[in-house]
This record gives sequence, structure tokens and C-alpha cells, in this order.
Amino acid sequence: MPTAPDVIIVGGGVVGAACARELARAGHRVRLIDRGNESGEAWRVSAGLLSPQIDARTSDPLFELGIAGREYWREQAPGLRESTGVDVDLWEGGILEIAVSERDVNHLKEMVAWQRQHGHRCEWLDADEVRREWPWLGVTAGGLHAPHDGSVDPVRAVEALRADAARLGVELVTDTVTGLTRGSGRVTGVQGHERHAGGHVVVAAGAWSGRLGNLPRPLSVEPVRGQIATYPWPDGARPGIVLGHDVYLLHRRGEALAGSTLEHAGFDASVTEDGLASIHARAEKLVPALAHARRTRARAGLRPGTPDGLPIIGREPNLDGLWYATGHGRHGVLLAGITGVIIGHLMAGEATFEEVSALKPERFWSW
Repeated sequence: MPTAPDVIIVGGGVVGAACARELARAGHRVRLIDRGNESGEAWRVSAGLLSPQIDARTSDPLFELGIAGREYWREQAPGLRESTGVDVDLWEGGILEIAVSERDVNHLKEMVAWQRQHGHRCEWLDADEVRREWPWLGVTAGGLHAPHDGSVDPVRAVEALRADAARLGVELVTDTVTGLTRGSGRVTGVQGHERHAGGHVVVAAGAWSGRLGNLPRPLSVEPVRGQIATYPWPDGARPGIVLGHDVYLLHRRGEALAGSTLEHAGFDASVTEDGLASIHARAEKLVPALAHARRTRARAGLRPGTPDGLPIIGREPNLDGLWYATGHGRHGVLLAGITGVIIGHLMAGEATFEEVSALKPERFWSW
């Protein structure tokens, strides 16, 4: 009979797989339970942006965590490739965010100054410099260039994390978990088609996390639909990642990924003509060569959103053995690895990033 795991992780996406790998590296016996249904899974349609500096806002509690998350992939990608044979397609060529108005210019220049004050490399490029390096872009008044930001392929990343977790002894199981099991004031496992007993449970089920039964408090995670479209990469344009107003364009293996939308549509993971038309219109302004480009694919995923836009990471104070690693919104790929590290530190009673205090589970429902 298999030995019962120390830790059960509910959710086999990028966050759950990263948590499984990190906890196994720390010596835990881990069972990773994936629902085995691809519909709506956010990581499958994510661009995989590693863009903490592009996304940064002053006094952002996720900024330093985002930097740590980006560096996690930079450090771990070679080892994952060596141990699993899977290349996560790490792009380290930087990201450009363009300005098209005086307001954009002022804002991005402020961000450049703020990031430099915090010791991070960040550059302001004037309009001529942008046109010289990215002549295929549309109207621009300059741009913020974050040379250390980049991306990974999320599908390959999850494949690599799962494979390395399995190598480290993680048991990968397919089941649809419906709720927790409890007894004597602590979690005892989870219930799906089968009952899974374990000493600790980590909820990493993405947009479905709040639908688990027998939680000790409401879990403020709801689905936010994001649609993306794929086009042939414009002829003559060098590979890169560029952002404009509510749109990004990312090169991956000869294709251009354009996205995305932000929609509250419940658990409806379908693509819509209105959503795709909106993406195309914004992408065309960013890169005029896409005006007559033929869309090759379109997909939608359900991001796990929270009321304040911050993930929920940490221990459940009202039920021993229960942990949360969910609600990452559009930052799931960026923060996946560092979330696994944080959960490992917390479970071991070790100190971790001070920013984690802003992510505590009880901040929404404090009883």
C-alpha cells in the first residue's frame, strides 16, 4: 500500500506543480492532484510574461516578489532542462512598453526613475531610439525598456515542473477534488472520486479554488476570463515582446501572441468575436503590419482573480494543516516558483519575504 503523503496539493497547474516540486525538494512526500480537464485552465493560454518591471507601480507589494519570481525562472530553467529534457523557452531579451501620449511619457519616465532608485536597471528610450530599434511599431512617443524582463512558455514550464516533481518522488494523480476532509480541528485530506488522506493540504486550484467544499472561510477567488489570439509574426520584425495600451505582442516560435481581455464571465471559457475584435484593434495600433494578418488561433482561459488583485498565499489560521497558494490573477507564471518557495518556508516555520504579510488568507474574511 502506498505511503500516505505529507502534503496534498489540489491543482496541477503552474502554481501547484511549482509547489509540489519545491516541497519535494525540501523532503516532503507529496501528492499532486490535477482535475484532468484542460477547459479554462489559465496557464494553457497564458503568454508566460516575466514582467515585474513592466507591470510595476509605486508601492506595489508584488514588485519585489515579482523580481524574485523572474529570477527563479532564470536560475531554474537550465536545471529543469538538464533533469527533464524540457526547455521552458526562457526569453531574456527584455520587454518594451511604448508611450503614445504626453501622459504616457510622464508616467513611464516616473516609473524609470522609481525603479532606478530601487536599484533596478530600467531605461527610457526616446521616440527616435524606439523607431530605430523597433521600426515595425506604430505611433510612439518613446518607451520604457526593461532589459531583464522576459517570458517562458507556460505549457513547457508546467511539463518541466511536473516531470521534475515526479523525478523527486511526487505522486501525480488525476481526480476532481470536491472538498476537504477534517477532524479534530485540522485538515485530514481531500475528497474527490476517491478520498485522499494527508497531513497538509495546499489549495492551488486556480479559479476553482473557492468552489472547494468544507473550507473554513469563504475563499475570495473568482474567474476572470482572458482571451488571446495568435498571428504569423510580422515579416522583417525581429523577435521580441512589446506592450501598448492594454495589449501585448509576444514572439514565440514564429508566431505572434496578442492579448488579452479582462472579462467577468463566470466559468465560461469560450472565445468571443467581440473579445477577439478588441484584441486585433489594439494589436493593429501597436503593430500596423497586423492590420491584414490572418488569425491562426484563438483561446480563452480563466484567471483566478481576487478583490484586491493580490494572490492568497499562506496558512489558514482556523484550520491546522491547510495552506493557500491561489488567486494569482495574470501573474501565475511569474509568481509560481517563488510561491512554491514561500509555501516551503512557511511550512518549515522559516522566515520568508516580508511582502507575504500583504497576501495572508484572512485579509478578506477575518473571523
